[in-house]
Amino acid sequence: MFRMVIFSVALAVAAAPCGIADAQVGDVESRSLAARRTPVVAVVEQARDSIVSISSTISVRRPRTVFDDIFHRPNLSQTTKVGSGFVIHEHGYLVTNSHVVTGAADLTVTFADGSEYQAEIVSWDTTHDLAVLKIEPDRPIRPIPLGHSDDLMIGETAIAIGNPLGYQNTVTTGVISAVDRKLEFPNGLVYTDLIQTDASINAGNSGGPLLNILGQLIGINTAIRGDAQNIGFAIPVDHLRKLLPEMLHAGKLHNVNVGMRVGGGDDVRVVGLTDGGPAQRAGVRVGDVVERIDGRPVRRDIDFYIAMLERRAGDQVRLDLASKNRSRHVQLVLGELRAADGARLARKFFGLQLVELADQAARRYGITADRGLMVIGVEPGTPAERSDVQVGDLLVEVEATPVRTLPQIGYLLESVSRGDPVNVEFWRSRGRNIYGLEKQLRAQ
Repeated sequence: MFRMVIFSVALAVAAAPCGIADAQVGDVESRSLAARRTPVVAVVEQARDSIVSISSTISVRRPRTVFDDIFHRPNLSQTTKVGSGFVIHEHGYLVTNSHVVTGAADLTVTFADGSEYQAEIVSWDTTHDLAVLKIEPDRPIRPIPLGHSDDLMIGETAIAIGNPLGYQNTVTTGVISAVDRKLEFPNGLVYTDLIQTDASINAGNSGGPLLNILGQLIGINTAIRGDAQNIGFAIPVDHLRKLLPEMLHAGKLHNVNVGMRVGGGDDVRVVGLTDGGPAQRAGVRVGDVVERIDGRPVRRDIDFYIAMLERRAGDQVRLDLASKNRSRHVQLVLGELRAADGARLARKFFGLQLVELADQAARRYGITADRGLMVIGVEPGTPAERSDVQVGDLLVEVEATPVRTLPQIGYLLESVSRGDPVNVEFWRSRGRNIYGLEKQLRAQ
């Protein structure tokens, strides 16, 4: 009987359909995968398509030698920089560190699926080491959701994703080690209120996201201690939230006069109007909630600022507004900000002779960057000479606002008075390096 039972069982097993056995194995594997899919895995799967690697070619000018003249050789050399970034808005806007793109030309961003796009710099803030880039995507891209950094808990999980040493989409994890850290650099640059993490960060991680366990952005990876291990630093996301309205300011970047400011939060509410400006003339009121722009939903303040940034003076814009549970729409005609003579003001206040990079006078210096104003002359006895500004330097920023054109710098300098200190950022090339120089010029 015992043998018969064994035989019957063996026969039954042998006769069982293969599909049932395969299904059982499949169930086990599914349960195993589900158990292995930790919160970190879920964050990575959610975020990886929003993170990019950034590479750029930098052309730098070296001193000419007699051999360059004899053999007609260019006195330019090229080097490549790599960094990381992430999508901030579905219209093709990305965020990275300003030091990743300093002096850069031919910016290329690469997504996790290998797709590549050429990028241009929209804006940058070297004081806070942030930059906004723009690409023209041929498919939908998804931004990383912004979290908050004012409620970070020491010891909570932190996830860094980036391009360390060229290894694209590398994931490292750790915890928030500390907040409100301060870093000082030999050139006098100081970063404050930084997040410290022990998630491994290396060269190339710069500009990549630091995420919490919910997949929300809590920081932008920016620096490491070369003499230490497991000590990395990130810019708090709340700094980015605060700076984006200025970095995407249509007036500063394109001389477009909107005449209104909005606040972020649960809704995009009008918090300020310019007296007699386009928004006020159109009937916009403080307290109105902007629901749509030309039919597109406005969910965050960045939606508003990017919509204005993509338009030009003279454009008509339909705003759908809500206030006191009533909806209405207005037709806003964008104005143009008056631009002062930037070349004249720079010379008057600082003794700087400037030209735009498209100018023939700038081309002879072999600069390939597409931003900034070229210094072609420094007058003796002026604030520029006393601050060691040199011919060939690029003036790229005035009071934390990027400049590309003479009208832009005119707009920024027209309210300056004699004796006022003005913070100015220059780029200068030395050997294979281009580095930033922060100077405070006192208007004469």
